[in-house]
Amino acid sequence: MLNRRILRIKAFKVMYEYAVRGGMSLGDALSELEQSCQATRDLYLYMLATVSPLTREARRRIDAAKTKFNPTEEDLHPNEKFADNALAPILDSDIDLKKLLEKKHLSWEQYDIFIRNVLDSAQEKPWFKKYMATPGSSLKEDCALFRKIFENEFEDSPELHEILEEKSLYWMDDLGYALIRDCTTLDALGEGKPWRLPELYKSDEVKQQNPAAEVSSDKVFVTKLLSNAFSGYEATFNKVIESVPDWDSDRLFAADMAIIALGVAESSTFSDIPRNVTLNEYIEISKFYCSPKSRQFINGLLDKMTAKQEQ
Repeated sequence: MLNRRILRIKAFKVMYEYAVRGGMSLGDALSELEQSCQATRDLYLYMLATVSPLTREARRRIDAAKTKFNPTEEDLHPNEKFADNALAPILDSDIDLKKLLEKKHLSWEQYDIFIRNVLDSAQEKPWFKKYMATPGSSLKEDCALFRKIFENEFEDSPELHEILEEKSLYWMDDLGYALIRDCTTLDALGEGKPWRLPELYKSDEVKQQNPAAEVSSDKVFVTKLLSNAFSGYEATFNKVIESVPDWDSDRLFAADMAIIALGVAESSTFSDIPRNVTLNEYIEISKFYCSPKSRQFINGLLDKMTAKQEQ
């Protein structure tokens, strides 16, 4: 599930916390990393679990309309295509999924207003109206409709971001990636494949699909990366100060140092990863978490410090 770009970002967040606060042991750092990785898969599960409450809300509206004092013809003979979708019963009847959601306390029960708002918004979209107007039904079509909902109704929702932040600080910045994995699952379910919990690391997924494949472990990668960046942080910090004597150490931002420490650690630890790949990865991360001036600073220092390692 988690690719190396995501794992580098997670390692960065742990290193950033250490750079800001200090007082963290390597064991604490690795535990934080593990929790962060598990949390992304939990978010994937949580978002997948919106299928059933959205379906129930659609059914609730149909049943309520039929009990009006003076129901219209449309109220009495509604289009029940979405409320009768084939996907929700499949997920509801999956014992493994149900146990996981219960074990992790992943429920949308207290967020019924959000579910209603999502359904309201989706029902106004042309793609939803086209789905409802198309005669007949199929699991593939139902899954494709939910894919549209996942693609269009969640990532830019301030209401959802508030809910996720309230439930877990680990979920910040992970929503887009979790939704991509949900859409992959919806595609597979639409093809009639059974649901299964994704492996936590991408390398394990590859091995699962092709046991004969020679794939290096992503878990080993990120564990070594964080361990070496953590243990070498002070030395890297001192080298940075030596490299830019005109800079006061107080001017070094924690995010900059976290990225530099990881870049140096990756370059020195993994000789099989080309240096330009390592540099590009951390420059990309800096675009999201650092200022424009910091990006130039990081680029120059990482290039200089990792070049020395190759000599």
